[in-house]
Amino acid sequence: MLGILRHLRISHITAGFIAVLVGYSSSVAIIFQAASAVGASAAELNSWMWALGIGMGVTCIALSFAWRQPVLTAWSTPGGALLVTSLAGLSMGEAVGAFLFSAVLITLSGLTGWFRRIMDWVPPSLAAAMLAGILAVFGMRIFTSLETDWALTGLMFLGFFVLRQLAPRYAVPATLALGMLWCALHGMLAFEMLDWTPARPVFMAPEFSLTAMIGVGLPLFIVTMTSQNIPGLAVLRANGYPVPASPLISWTGVTSLILAPFGGFAFNLAAITAAICMSDDAGHDRHWRWLASVWAGIFYLLTGIFGATVVSLFLAFPAELVATIAGLALLGTIAQGLSAALEHPAERDAALVTFLTTASGMSLLGIGSAFWGLLLGMLVWQLGHARRHRQPA
Repeated sequence: MLGILRHLRISHITAGFIAVLVGYSSSVAIIFQAASAVGASAAELNSWMWALGIGMGVTCIALSFAWRQPVLTAWSTPGGALLVTSLAGLSMGEAVGAFLFSAVLITLSGLTGWFRRIMDWVPPSLAAAMLAGILAVFGMRIFTSLETDWALTGLMFLGFFVLRQLAPRYAVPATLALGMLWCALHGMLAFEMLDWTPARPVFMAPEFSLTAMIGVGLPLFIVTMTSQNIPGLAVLRANGYPVPASPLISWTGVTSLILAPFGGFAFNLAAITAAICMSDDAGHDRHWRWLASVWAGIFYLLTGIFGATVVSLFLAFPAELVATIAGLALLGTIAQGLSAALEHPAERDAALVTFLTTASGMSLLGIGSAFWGLLLGMLVWQLGHARRHRQPA
């Protein structure tokens, strides 16, 4: 433990905090809408937030410690969006039954190893292109934020690049502090509405309805695997962290099985927030960046314990501050992804298709752009691979 503490840096703590800030502020409203769609009471909604925070916190800390690599988990944001539209008319028990059915499928996917075999087929250049495509929208939000608050965004933007020259290791946390100071001086941090009442878990007994399992559980499984776990593993691989896929998927599934009756509808590997904990700004020594994921887990545990506080806390930060710090923290990872994606001329067409499709944000058949980007990129890659094999030596 003393050896670990010697390698702890402020950049680990700030990267973990920014990852949690971005994760919650970007999608917590979807979770509330999903819980409301099934008629959750205030106590049940708090239990949902408790289960999600505790589940993410425990898995981030345990998996990162187990492999000494930055493994970050998250709730399924596309899954939450799916629930908003698909839970209407179901009871809470039927919803929980569907969550458990999806969790069983995710666990089996990890235990059988088929998910690992699929990911082994993906060329590294396409994984890097998908990563860059996923993160590109966050980089672009820096500049769209200039439209709504040019002073705050411009100050953080200029401050970041000045700090990159003066103290590159602390550019991100110092920029975050600069933005928060500006907001505090201009009365833009609404902390007066915070409620520090700890959340309490509420057991919601499952009811297994075939309609709910097929109509909600199966789509939740597909969306979580294709839109979350595939990009999440690609982020790890693209950043040079060869964590075995099967155990990670299995443990997220088991966590969902345990916490589904309390509102933990789906857990999976994180992609966007994980990239924050893997970037150069998370620590100069890449072998110790897993401490950033551990700190993210600690912050997740706190958000779970104080689930009732989460909404007011994350809504206290202006949207422009969150968007700008997320984009700035991810610039290096976007650049690395593009560089790795376009490194080999023979694979550039496939990588470019993967990047553009993923960055487009398209959705087809209820499945997000990351999956389609990878699928279309693999198609182009296979066509090019077949053509190269037909050419005479």
